[in-house]
Amino acid sequence: MDIKGNILMERYELGRLLGQGTFAKVYYARNLTTGQSVAIKVIDKEKVLRIGLINQIKREISIMKLVRHPNVLQLYEVMATKTKIYFALEYAKGGELFDKLAKGKLKEQTAHRYFHQLINAVDFCHSRGVYHRDLKPENLLLDENENLKVSDFGLSALAESKHQDGLLHTTCGTPAYVAPEVITRRGYDGDKADVWSCGVILYVLLAGYLPFHEPNLVQLYRKIGKSEFKFPNWFQAEVRKLILRILDPNPVNRITILKIKEHPWFRNDKFSKQPCSNRASGSGTDDEENQDLMAPPYMNAFDIISLSPGFDLTTLFEEARLKKEARLTIWQPASVIRSKLAEIGKRLGMKVSKREAGLLKLDAMQEGRKGFLSIDAEIFEFTPSFHLVEVKKCNGDTLEYQKVLNDGLRPGLEDISWTLQGAEQDQQVHEPEQQGVLQ
Repeated sequence: MDIKGNILMERYELGRLLGQGTFAKVYYARNLTTGQSVAIKVIDKEKVLRIGLINQIKREISIMKLVRHPNVLQLYEVMATKTKIYFALEYAKGGELFDKLAKGKLKEQTAHRYFHQLINAVDFCHSRGVYHRDLKPENLLLDENENLKVSDFGLSALAESKHQDGLLHTTCGTPAYVAPEVITRRGYDGDKADVWSCGVILYVLLAGYLPFHEPNLVQLYRKIGKSEFKFPNWFQAEVRKLILRILDPNPVNRITILKIKEHPWFRNDKFSKQPCSNRASGSGTDDEENQDLMAPPYMNAFDIISLSPGFDLTTLFEEARLKKEARLTIWQPASVIRSKLAEIGKRLGMKVSKREAGLLKLDAMQEGRKGFLSIDAEIFEFTPSFHLVEVKKCNGDTLEYQKVLNDGLRPGLEDISWTLQGAEQDQQVHEPEQQGVLQ
């Protein structure tokens, strides 16, 4: 049995029910080893397989592994039996931001703080090629220190989901928060659609109600399509200007996240007197944050365990031969690895850009069979001189990615790497009888 009494897999003590849906229940729990509070999401595997939602579960797992950020709800591990899937998630003691709004509008300083954290989290997700597509106060949680946590990535899309036109085409989201171009079903940029949702959220934080609200769905979509709304009289001039630029119905003219961060209201010193940190601790200087952004993510025990094929739960959901990532273990400092990857990328005629947290992006300069090839190479730290590098296709044709991997990256890194795992491996797929662990 996976649960004996109220103990899950001899690891977690289950407590009260926090919420439930059609296919899952969420419980408060305590880690028996560390005493840490967590939320355990219990998914009925048979139901999701029968209804055909297994792709959504797969996507949620892979995306939550990608987006580790202080303002994104953290996935600690995944466990599974033949009948159940268990997510061990960060426990957000403060509940949903929606519950705060049920009491009315927020003070401008408080709204600014939450919006600041939201934009930083969404910007980070986009840098990983992840588009949330269902941003709303119900999916924004608060920890015990009132720090915002973006959650529920079940409707999210990866950059590789784009069609040949470079756009997403799946219509999804909550009507009152969805961008007009999503409604028209002609294709949309995931980043621009998320920005629109952030603008609706900012309006709701400051007003206490939605900018677009109609009982008739056709009328609601008409107002969204024209961005037809009014400001309450207490909205200040600067925030009005920002919201108007975010809620521009033409996605081509809509403000970008970079420009939002440069906007006077977003950068207002008046709101910065109280810490508006992206950290779970709620403190830290800019220098410390910049240092953290440059440092590769550190791999914990669950990450290391998950590298073993015997504990990798992705085999429950997909065939190993279909994986689009490869992993290398390297006995070199992160700076050496970055330089080597940049050198290889330039030799391959690809644009190399450095991002935060050990991530490098390699982008093809010429369009391929399925758009422009884009590859992420992310460095994870075991020790200061021992790292794992995960190489993953984000966009473009898989065969073109394999050619770059096998003819460029692999031989280019061969002199400093130990092993390469992943895309080229042909492992047998077995379902564990009792449990597995994945970070």
